[in-house]
Amino acid sequence: MSITLTKQPESLCILRLSAIGDISHTLPVVRTIQKNWPTTKLTWIIGKSEYSLVSDIEDIEFIVFDKQQKLAAYRDIRKKLAKKHFDILLHMQMSLRASLISLLVNADIKLGFDRQRAKDLQWLFTNAKVDYKPRQHVIDSFFCFTDALGINEHNLQWNIPVPEEAKKFATQVLPGNKPVLVISPCSSMAYRNWLIERYAAVANYAHTKHNMSVVLTGAPAAVDRQYADGIIAQADCPIIDLVGKTDLKQMLAVLETATVVLAPDSGPAHLATAVGTPVIGLYAATNPDRARPYLSAEYVVNKYPDAIKLSYNKSVDDLPWGTRVRDEGTMALISVNEVCLVLDKLVSSEN
Repeated sequence: MSITLTKQPESLCILRLSAIGDISHTLPVVRTIQKNWPTTKLTWIIGKSEYSLVSDIEDIEFIVFDKQQKLAAYRDIRKKLAKKHFDILLHMQMSLRASLISLLVNADIKLGFDRQRAKDLQWLFTNAKVDYKPRQHVIDSFFCFTDALGINEHNLQWNIPVPEEAKKFATQVLPGNKPVLVISPCSSMAYRNWLIERYAAVANYAHTKHNMSVVLTGAPAAVDRQYADGIIAQADCPIIDLVGKTDLKQMLAVLETATVVLAPDSGPAHLATAVGTPVIGLYAATNPDRARPYLSAEYVVNKYPDAIKLSYNKSVDDLPWGTRVRDEGTMALISVNEVCLVLDKLVSSEN
């Protein structure tokens, strides 16, 4: 649907709490609104860890929701929103948690996803819906919100500030005289993760064939540490280990400095896109047409159709959009040789 506005709204609230990848996907929508409605006051309700990524973006009021506080978090949000009124709420997260927060937002228009896509009963919490458009990338589905507001432009800009301290950190830990392959091996969903020994093999290939420095990045979680230790143990080349040793801004600076990033469907893959670094995306468990690094389609290693055939004995087109394959061994469909061929292609295009 298209919302008829007689004038530029004075205030607009964005409700998108998580996760890091989806916060990155939301930013082009935010930048599009800022460009077309420069005087509209923007407020963004966002998760605590995600806030650390975007907190220094200018001209946005952030209201932080800390889910770790449980019921107290809702009381805190209610207090912060008590005296606020918005012309429009963009309810951009399909979760019961976000929908409960939407009840605390005083807005004339509460715009959410269309009935066909509005999971977790989101459609019950909105009074306006975006137009249904099937089989979209997540970023394109988010742009349905600005389309509904009558903004026809899609401004593919992220512009996440990278502090000088973070840039200095990246300069100190990364070599300045070689191309850099950053491997971010883990997703928050374990079924998306590739094999440790295959990451190590690609690291060896990148070092030997392309004289690349290899860097590991990741969260301080146990699985990230397990992957890092395993890759380092099995690789025959030097590896710079930054797993669990960066905050989000430092990681962003490292990704920005890299020549290329290798990652499964994960937040760091989308952050690399946000800072203009090409990504070799590893996709078998999830559909790259929906969730690939947005600007790196030509560098995706796509085994998703094969995984769908093996798991469901159907084609991608025969299943609901966004169907995932969680079967053990799915990511093993991606071979080392396929990844190395894409790395060759990317390095060749960079030279």
